[in-house]
Amino acid sequence: MAVPPNAPDGDLVAAVMAAGDRRAFGALVARHQQAVRALLLRLTRQSALADDLAQETFLKAWTRIGSFRAEGSFKAWLCAIAYSEFLMGARKARAARRLSEGLAAEPGEDSAPPEPAGERVDLDRALAELGEDERTCVVLCYASGLSHSEAAQVTGLPVGTVKSHVNRGRAKMKLWFERKEAA
Repeated sequence: MAVPPNAPDGDLVAAVMAAGDRRAFGALVARHQQAVRALLLRLTRQSALADDLAQETFLKAWTRIGSFRAEGSFKAWLCAIAYSEFLMGARKARAARRLSEGLAAEPGEDSAPPEPAGERVDLDRALAELGEDERTCVVLCYASGLSHSEAAQVTGLPVGTVKSHVNRGRAKMKLWFERKEAA
């Protein structure tokens, strides 16, 4: 018997685990793809890269669905995979950047992606002022809607550390926006 697409995550995951139900997995993807992509977009600040990492996230989720334990939410489990993909991608990008800088014939070329318009630019600029852990925790808790304990599962940090990163990050962003308004 097929599980309806509006069934709870637990039922859909069970159907995928038990019978490899692709429709159930498709329902999970449809339900969580926007949150995963938004998380990755905030972390990478590059739309195409966020899309690629989101695709990799769901491919890994499909192949590793058997490792999901209902100790946390399915969304937090997906975000953990997405964060892992982001970290691996960032490591590869740093290595490639070091290599290309070493081989560059014309130093000084700016290859930064074009900035998005409007309020998103301000938010992205404010997020860029944060340290990597602060930015990650703020994005997980606010943009992705995860609890502190779920963000701790995703990052592997203690819950208290996640709370500290979120509070410091929020304070830094508030100060950044206050300075911007005063200017």
